[in-house]
Amino acid sequence: PAFFPEDTEFGEDVVAEMEGLPDSIDPSAFRGRIDLRAKRTFTIDPEDAKDFDDAIHIEQRDGGLWEIGVHIADVSYFVQQETATDLAARERGTSVYLVDRVIPMLPEKLSNDLCSLKPQVDRLAFSCIMTLDADARVHDYRLERTVIRSHRRLTYEQAQEFIDAGQTDDPVGLDVIAVNVLARKLTAERLGSGSIDFDT
Repeated sequence: PAFFPEDTEFGEDVVAEMEGLPDSIDPSAFRGRIDLRAKRTFTIDPEDAKDFDDAIHIEQRDGGLWEIGVHIADVSYFVQQETATDLAARERGTSVYLVDRVIPMLPEKLSNDLCSLKPQVDRLAFSCIMTLDADARVHDYRLERTVIRSHRRLTYEQAQEFIDAGQTDDPVGLDVIAVNVLARKLTAERLGSGSIDFDT
């Protein structure tokens, strides 16, 4: 099966492509992208996670509106179509987390480094920036190529502590509480419209 390749290591052609990548992102890559580095962006992942591939920011706007940005690491900047890395990732389909190891979809240089949305590091992303009202109705959205900088790396437990407390002096904690309120409204609306929640 694609999820369990016989050889979990990447081939020499993929290794060679990774060796050809820089160790850091050149600022010239930021040209033509929306600069969102000033946004208070954060990630929420398991305690032992090393690949932070998505982040979020939330800001209150006039008229009771909210701006929410969902940011996904821009892997396509580093992996071109039909390259050895692209073909290997397609075959694997996803990263598989087992009890004793991880079978990654992408080489570590990408998943844990260049494409990992680590805190206080500039990263390339694809972003969906939405405007929602207090009832979580989407008024508009746009998709952008962006450059972001995560301000904080949260674990699920830390995020849940903010939610359970319901109040905090921590600005990121207030963001977590606010986005959780909107997320609950979105979930209720989706389930009320007949959506089925599949637990895997």
